[in-house]
Amino acid sequence: MDFVTSNFETIVFYAFAAMIVFASLRVITARNPVHAVLYLVLAFISSAGVWLLLEAEFLAIALVLVYVGAVMVLFLFVVMMLDINLVRLREGFWRWFPFGVVLAAIMVFEMVWVLGNRRTAETGAHLAKHAANYSNTKELGRLLYTDYAYPFEIAAVILLVAMVAAIALTLRRRKDAKSQDVSAQVAVKKADRLRIVTMQAERKDDQPN
Repeated sequence: MDFVTSNFETIVFYAFAAMIVFASLRVITARNPVHAVLYLVLAFISSAGVWLLLEAEFLAIALVLVYVGAVMVLFLFVVMMLDINLVRLREGFWRWFPFGVVLAAIMVFEMVWVLGNRRTAETGAHLAKHAANYSNTKELGRLLYTDYAYPFEIAAVILLVAMVAAIALTLRRRKDAKSQDVSAQVAVKKADRLRIVTMQAERKDDQPN
């Protein structure tokens, strides 16, 4: 029974892996940007399936909800609303194609070297199956907030700084833009906004007919 289960998981893994490779290639070779985004969604969903096989349920559902359900949908809306010049977008593709092939070959060599290493093989051979009541979310939260509490907080601060820096860099101050200065509004005085002018009163009877 364990042999059949192991073979089934292996078949499912290779199916998801083949789907990830196919979707990744279509992301960079699709002529339509909308199709490229949809293939990227397929790659994310297939990656979530691989994480389910590794008993990483929390990471799998986070990938689907955060990236597929929010980020990629936003990218899809942006791509559909933009008027993209496809001819100009493809300019320089063949010029950078040899560099992309060399970079892909280096990445494939690194993955084969890591996966074919004896230490990596021995580490993967001792992976144990967990019980049915095992909670990946609970174990991940326990590790994050106990053993890795400080690295987790440092990463959060770095992301916050990066977000504030991105907003500051994209902020453009224009001369014709109007904005409120709350401190100036609170500190205003009556003499700054109100001026009393003395005028001579005129009677209607004094005016000529």
